[in-house]
Amino acid sequence: MTKKYISHVKSLFALGGPLILGQVAHMSIGITDTVMLGWYSVEALAAGVMGHTLFFLVFIIGLGFATAVMPIVASALAQEDTTQIRRITRMGLWLSIAFSAVMLPVFWWSEPLLIAIGQSKELSRATATYVTIVGFAMFPALVLNVIKSYLSAQELMAFVLVTTLAGFVINIPLNYVFIFGAFGLPELGVRGSAIASLIVQTTMAISVCIYAAKKFPEHKLFSRLWKPDPEGLMRLTKMGVPIGITGLAEAGLFSASTFMMGWLGTISVAAHGIALQITSLTFVIHVGLSSAATIQAGQAHGAQNFQKLKRSAQTALAMSFIIVILTVALFLSVPRFLVGLFLDYSSGEVEQVVALGVVLLAMAALFSAVDALQVMMLGLLRGVQDTSIPMIMAVISYWGIGCPAAYWLAFHLGWEGVGIWAGLSIGLACAAVFFAVRFTWLYKAQTRSATAAY
Repeated sequence: MTKKYISHVKSLFALGGPLILGQVAHMSIGITDTVMLGWYSVEALAAGVMGHTLFFLVFIIGLGFATAVMPIVASALAQEDTTQIRRITRMGLWLSIAFSAVMLPVFWWSEPLLIAIGQSKELSRATATYVTIVGFAMFPALVLNVIKSYLSAQELMAFVLVTTLAGFVINIPLNYVFIFGAFGLPELGVRGSAIASLIVQTTMAISVCIYAAKKFPEHKLFSRLWKPDPEGLMRLTKMGVPIGITGLAEAGLFSASTFMMGWLGTISVAAHGIALQITSLTFVIHVGLSSAATIQAGQAHGAQNFQKLKRSAQTALAMSFIIVILTVALFLSVPRFLVGLFLDYSSGEVEQVVALGVVLLAMAALFSAVDALQVMMLGLLRGVQDTSIPMIMAVISYWGIGCPAAYWLAFHLGWEGVGIWAGLSIGLACAAVFFAVRFTWLYKAQTRSATAAY
C-alpha cells in the first residue's frame, strides 16, 4: 500500500510541478505589475489593483470553458477517443473567443460602473484607463488557457511553463518602458502597465498555439476551426458554465472585498492589493496541485478505477496541507519584509500601507488552510465531472455567507479591513466543508454502484 501511495506522490509531483511553476510564473507577471505600479505611485497602484480586480472578475467566468477542457480531454484520453479530444478543444476556443468579444463593453463602460458601486471619481477614471486597454487581453488570455488545459490533460506542461516564464521575463522591461517612459517613449503610468500585459498575453497565446499544432498534427486543432460541433459545444457549455459561475462566486467574493476596501480609502485598497498578491502567489501552488488532482481524478474516473481515485485524493490533500503549514510560517515570520517589497519608501503614505498590510497578512495566515482545502476539493469534483451542485454550494458559501459576514464585521462592528478579511475566511471555510462532503458522498455512491454492477 505504501508503495502505491509513493507512486501517487511521484505522479502528482510530475504533473503538479510544471503546473505549480506555471501558475507561480503567471502570478508573478501580475505581481510585477503591482510592484512597478507601487514604485510609480500609490494612486497608480490603487488603480492597477482595482483594474486587475475587474479584469479577473470577468476572466474567471470565461475560464470555466478552458477549465472544463481538462477533465473531459483527460477522460477521453483514458478511453483513447482522439476525436473527442479535438472536438472539445476546438469548442473551448470557440466559447472563449465569443465570451471575450461579448464582455468588451464591460471594460469600455467601467468608469460609470465603478462610480455606481461607490468608488471615487478619480480612482474610477484611472482604473478605466487601465481596463479599456487590458480588456483586449481577454482574447489571448483565454485562448492560452484552453490550449494549456488541452496539453496538461495529456501531461505535456513543460512548454506552457517555459512560455509563461518567458512572459514573466519580458513583462519586466515592457513595464519599465511603458510605465516610466524610456527610449523616447512617453511616461504612461497605469496605461503603460496595461499595454505591457496585452503584449505579453498575446505573445504567450500565439506561442502555445504554434506548439500544440506542431506537437499533435494528427489532431488538426486549427484546421476548419470555423466548423461547429453542436454536441461538443453543448457538453462543454453544460460543464463550463457552472465552473465559470463557481469561479465567479469565489472571485466575486474577493472582488467585493476590494470594492469594500475602496470605501475605506486609497491606503486600504493599496494594502489589500499587496496582501492579495502575496497570498495569491502561495495559493497558486494549491491551484497547480488541484489541476494535477483534476487530471488524475479525470483519468481514474474515465477508467472507473475508484481505488486510484481515492489514493489520488488523499495524496493531493496531504501535500496541500504540508504547503499550508509552510505558508503560515512565512506570513507570520516576515510580514513587514514581504509587504515592503511592493512599495517605494520615499512616499509619505508607505508606513500606513505597510502597517495595514502586515495585519492583513496575519489574517491571510488564518484562512490559508480552508482556502487550500476548498480549491483541492473543487479540483477533485471537476475531475469526476461534477460541477452543477458545487456551483450552488459556492454561491451559498461566498455570497450567502462570506460577503454578508465581511460587510457586517467591517462596517457594523467597525473592524474595517480586518473584518473584510475575516468574512473571506468564513466564506471559504463553508465552501471547503460543502465540497468535502459532496466529494465523499459521490465517491461512496459511485463505489457502491460499481460494486453492485460487478
